[in-house]
Amino acid sequence: QVQLVESGGGLVQPGGSLTLSCIASGNISDIYLMAWYRQTPGNQRELVATVLFGGATSYNGITNYADSVKGRFTLSRDNSKNAMYLQMDSLKSDDTAVYFCNMRAGSDNLWGQGTQVTVSS
Repeated sequence: QVQLVESGGGLVQPGGSLTLSCIASGNISDIYLMAWYRQTPGNQRELVATVLFGGATSYNGITNYADSVKGRFTLSRDNSKNAMYLQMDSLKSDDTAVYFCNMRAGSDNLWGQGTQVTVSS
């Protein structure tokens, strides 16, 4: 059974930076996508960024970002550590949310527990 654990959230001033981590453990196979989502109270989860997995294919490692975070957020991964990261720069108050790690593997759609990011002065 795969578990996803996020960390790195916290309180940061506008214009500041945070790096979120997502560590996957368990029987991991057939991953084809990992993503970061975020959610604010009363709203649906919003897709923030994705990265594709594909071995030797041309699409392996391709990332995509929501327009609201392009140029400010960077998704990276470390396959040796089963880890995914989200570097968040130039944070704004609108970025305040609970951030969730997501993994699509085979027919599974897996979620972490979330980590709170609060951007406030």
